[in-house]
Amino acid sequence: MNAAITAADAEAAVVRCLRREGQTLFIGRPAEAERVELGRGRVFVIATGKAAVPMARGALAVLDGDVAGGVLITKAGSGDYAAEVQNWPFALYHGGHPVPDEGGLAGTRAVVELLSRTRADDVVLCLISGGTSALLTQPLLPLADWRKLIELLLRSGCTIRELNTVRRSIDRIKSGGLARAAAPAACYGLILSDVVGNALHAIGSGPTVPEDELVVGAVAVLGRHDIARRLEKDEWQRLAVALNQARYLHKSPRPLVRNTIVGDVRDAANAALLQAIRLGFISQLLTAYLDGEARDIGRLAAGIGRDLPPGHCFILAGETTVTVRGKGRGGRNQELALAAALALERQPRTAVLSFATDGEDGPPIPGVSPVAGAVITGETARLARSYGIDPVAHLINNDSYAFFSRLDEVSRGRAEPHHVITGPTGTNVNDLVVVLAYAE
Repeated sequence: MNAAITAADAEAAVVRCLRREGQTLFIGRPAEAERVELGRGRVFVIATGKAAVPMARGALAVLDGDVAGGVLITKAGSGDYAAEVQNWPFALYHGGHPVPDEGGLAGTRAVVELLSRTRADDVVLCLISGGTSALLTQPLLPLADWRKLIELLLRSGCTIRELNTVRRSIDRIKSGGLARAAAPAACYGLILSDVVGNALHAIGSGPTVPEDELVVGAVAVLGRHDIARRLEKDEWQRLAVALNQARYLHKSPRPLVRNTIVGDVRDAANAALLQAIRLGFISQLLTAYLDGEARDIGRLAAGIGRDLPPGHCFILAGETTVTVRGKGRGGRNQELALAAALALERQPRTAVLSFATDGEDGPPIPGVSPVAGAVITGETARLARSYGIDPVAHLINNDSYAFFSRLDEVSRGRAEPHHVITGPTGTNVNDLVVVLAYAE
């Protein structure tokens, strides 16, 4: 796990794709980097997402002070960066995630105001990481409506692609809106991907990726998940007006923008794979395109574990979803692990680890340290039942957080912890699932 998170280091990812020789800045991967002469204009930096500060740190290290200004928008509670950032030429904002709040809106207003000063010879570096969809936002809806719509979609079981389809369609800053705001300056997107398959328009809802027609797709998602029935009549009417306005939102000429993926989940998965090999396991990366319902993938991981010969390790990378039908707390990785614990019950010397590379699995719980995920063995379900904890009931209630918390509490000193706690990692490249079969 530590090897995977280190491989996804956001600061290092930027430095790999940003190089300076004298007054010449090279932007992009070495084989295809573009040259920018720093003396011709100014450089502005916009960094958004859970890795905004580490990515900006990497850019500053390369630019060596040649920055005219910038704005950082990161997730509230993602780290105490105030002391570090106070001497940077940037304004720092904290916003809500996964549901946006006024902090994100204020940060976005600051971004738009700063970029209104750009000239044709200027360069804008847009450092985009996971969480940007919530943090960088200028919706066509009132904030209360916007928050409710996103909360409903998050609980509906829709995929991240479907959620971003809706967000991109009715938000001025998404779908190339950031690049349009940067015009007439040249805009470069350096993107740390948290989307399976690295679809540029889906990462952070594509603020540097112009698109033409989005409303039809958004309406299809809303209909598929029966969102109209869950909104009040006046809320639905305001959403219908916003969708109509959005038809004209992206008709302006396309801005000059170039995008580069600086890191993704495959980097993290390959690092985990190499570490498993170093530890003596015969290892294989099964896929970097994992998606689907978390509990279904948990059962799949358990099935893989039952078939694994001793001394083997399989790794899966991607991101699952949870359709919330219960009233419990949890996250996709914890729910995956709980489902795997049930399906793997009594399987000897086998373990499944599922964790989020950003260190935060599921909605935050006030006053509680964020949990990255969980690790289970073939003994986890039996152990829980021995303490009167029903794994089936917790899974039905989408209450995986409480399951692992209670189990860790009552079994402390008798069993290894099941919850995986890393704290915010400063990066975000999806999730990893590791299935291990120990040697005899």
